[in-house]
Amino acid sequence: MEVRPVTEDDREWAAETITSAFASTRLISRGRTHDDAHLLDGYIVCNDGRPIGLALWREIEGDAELVVIVTTYRGVGAGTALLEAVVEHARKEGWSRLWLTTTNDNTDAIRMYQRDGWEWVGFHRGAVDDARKLKPELPETGNHGIPLKHEIEFEYPL
Repeated sequence: MEVRPVTEDDREWAAETITSAFASTRLISRGRTHDDAHLLDGYIVCNDGRPIGLALWREIEGDAELVVIVTTYRGVGAGTALLEAVVEHARKEGWSRLWLTTTNDNTDAIRMYQRDGWEWVGFHRGAVDDARKLKPELPETGNHGIPLKHEIEFEYPL
């Protein structure tokens, strides 16, 4: 598996992958809209030369929010490889804070984040209902039939 920076040649694949996972490239986290998330800086993970995942961030005043992490081929360590690359980049850049927000139904990712050293730092009750005002296409039910209601914030200790 190879992790490398996203290039302009990756943008179409990134847009398709994000849209497939999140219904569009417009993402909402903690009330902040990330339009055209596929244009953010980040990393692609490839298996046998083919992209199977990406992690994209937005730098904000010396900190960074990991806005997107998605893999299309699970169980091979792609998510962990992406998280490790982002953390290494954060340290090189001297960011003071690296965080991400996920939803309460994303149980597989929540398990991975905690296993990989991310700390659960916030629970935002009803935040998905607020996000639906900005992105009405968000479904009522998420992964594993779990009602999609809340946002959970994780931070990596840098």
